[in-house]
Amino acid sequence: MYFNIPGLRNSGDDHWQTLWEKQYPNDFIRINQDNWEQPNCEDWVNRIEEVLSQHDLENVILIGHSVGCATIVNWYRKFQHKIKGALLVAPSDVERGDYPTYITGFIPLHLDRLPFPTVVVTSSDDPVVDFERAEYFADIWGSDLVRIENGGHLERSIGTNNWESGIKLLQKIQNHESS
Repeated sequence: MYFNIPGLRNSGDDHWQTLWEKQYPNDFIRINQDNWEQPNCEDWVNRIEEVLSQHDLENVILIGHSVGCATIVNWYRKFQHKIKGALLVAPSDVERGDYPTYITGFIPLHLDRLPFPTVVVTSSDDPVVDFERAEYFADIWGSDLVRIENGGHLERSIGTNNWESGIKLLQKIQNHESS
């Protein structure tokens, strides 16, 4: 089962997360937050836990976008649950000096190896995270790294065809055998 963890302001109608939910309605579940405009780490992390407590975690793959990625890694830090894997797309650098102050509680970002397969997807020109910082996240979390040239914050720009290469990354995570 795939769970979408959108970022700030949720994912709109033309966002790849929403397109996946429309194309594969039985496979993707969105974890909705009470406040999409002012993300609070504790609230968002607890919501993930609330939703996932009803599922077999061995079969769960989390799909984060932007601050949704920070939510996933902080959820792991708090609850230490092992899952099937995670796709972390355009992870926000919540520790950046110019990061919005209305996004609260995500510092310090969990910066230890994750015990499940992960893929970090980043763009060469993401305004929310420098490529080098995303590369650092992938290294520290033990993630495979996928770089997309000039994709911005990887929202609609990769969603025009439902981002089928992202579905292939999910299949790679799904087929990963535990070592």
